[in-house]
Order: sequence, then C-alpha cells, then structure tokens
Amino acid sequence: MVQRIVDISMPLENDVPSDPPLARPKLRYFNHTETFDRIGSFFPGLTREDLPDGAAWAVELVEISTHNGTHLDAPYHFHPTMDHALGAPKPAMTIDQVPLDWCFKPGVKLDFRHFPAGYVATAADVEAELARIGHTLAPLDIVLVNTAAAARYGHADYVDSGCGMGREATLYLLERGVRVTGIDGWSWDAPFSATRARYAETKDAKLIWEGHKAGRDIGYCHIEKLHGLEALPATGFTVSCFPVKIRGASAGWTRAVAIFDE
Repeated sequence: MVQRIVDISMPLENDVPSDPPLARPKLRYFNHTETFDRIGSFFPGLTREDLPDGAAWAVELVEISTHNGTHLDAPYHFHPTMDHALGAPKPAMTIDQVPLDWCFKPGVKLDFRHFPAGYVATAADVEAELARIGHTLAPLDIVLVNTAAAARYGHADYVDSGCGMGREATLYLLERGVRVTGIDGWSWDAPFSATRARYAETKDAKLIWEGHKAGRDIGYCHIEKLHGLEALPATGFTVSCFPVKIRGASAGWTRAVAIFDE
C-alpha cells in the first residue's frame, strides 16, 4: 500500500502577520560564512581554509512562543482544571501529558469557508455539515475546520479572518468522543476583534474564549494555524499531529500532516 502525505502546517517565519504584533516569532539566520567562530571554538588551531570550501555551518536562533506556528494546545492552556462535566474536576493536562493516541487518528474536515469573519459556529452548523458530508462522528476522530482565514495568511487581516467555534459547537464534538480538533485560523474561537465587539455590547464575559473554555467541561486539544485544508476531502485520511514534548507547557509545535492510503 502506498501512502501520500499532505502537509497541513504553516512555517515559522519572519515578517508575516501570523500573530498579533507583540506575539510574532523572531528568527535570526546565520549562513555558512558567518559561523566559523562557533565551530572554531570547539577545535583549537582550526582555520577557515581547513574546511571544505571554507564553509562552516548554518544555524538559526529563534525566539518563539509555544503558540507560534502550527501548534497543539493542551487543556492546561484553557483552564487549570478540566472534565468538570464528567465528574470530579481534575488537573488539566499539559502538553507532555497529552495521550499520543489522540494525535494519530482518522480525520474529518468541516467546510465552514462560507461563514463570514467573526461568525461563531454552532452545534447546528456542525450537525448540518456532518449530514452534508455523510459522516457520523466516532470517538477520537480528529475534526479539522476549514475557514476563510487560511486564504488571508500572509495578509494584515489574517488574525481577524474566518469564523470560530463556539462553546456549544465544541461541546457537540467533545460529547461524541472527539478529543483533538483543528482550525486554519489564528484561534479556535472567533477572532478577538469580533468577540471584543460582542463583549462591549453585552458585557457577558462568557463570550470570551467560549470555545477554548469548553475544555473546562471536557478536556480536549486543538490545533491552531493549520494550512491547506481546502485540498483535503471531507473524510478518508488520517491526521498526525504529535506535539513537541515540553514539560509543563500549555502547547507544543506540531508538523501536522494528513495521510492517505492509496
């Protein structure tokens, strides 16, 4: 059997509005002509001419958050405790505690590109899309949400683009056994700019991060800043999204891919 792997991750890069200005990654690149002093410090007496073509090594220094780039959020990111709806609350899992079995499962894609920026998707929206694609959720399916945000990646309005997943939509998935979800927007929730306007009008703090905060009721993970979901079918693929193991962290970067058996 031949497998085809499709990259659904974003790169870490400079000068792209992938996050709000204060939260963007910073990468410094050193090429083969700039690092002789580094390699020379390990080998006294070494000269640049001793190296093939005089080339040292290429290396990068990176200043990033665990929430830059395509990453998997752990339940700890959302709240200090989880599973309030399943009995006695328990400490929320950090990224190094997330079961790896959650991170390699059949994928399901919901196409929500028609919803406007700032729209909060509901349980009825999820149910209608599942009916349209003819899929019944199974426990541990990984549900990916394709929004209009990915088309704005690289543009100044990326973080304000696409719809988000509301509390009831998120719980609809979690109550059916889903434990990993993903989205191609900056956040699983609607853009902050839209939520800010709703909060200013209602003063209802429950609207803030409502999709994330569903993890207080049932612990789950979600992948943010996916890319290329429009190339995926609704079903028929496996998602791999193992996170980098960072002790006690709220998230870990992932090279998320969709795998097809052909």
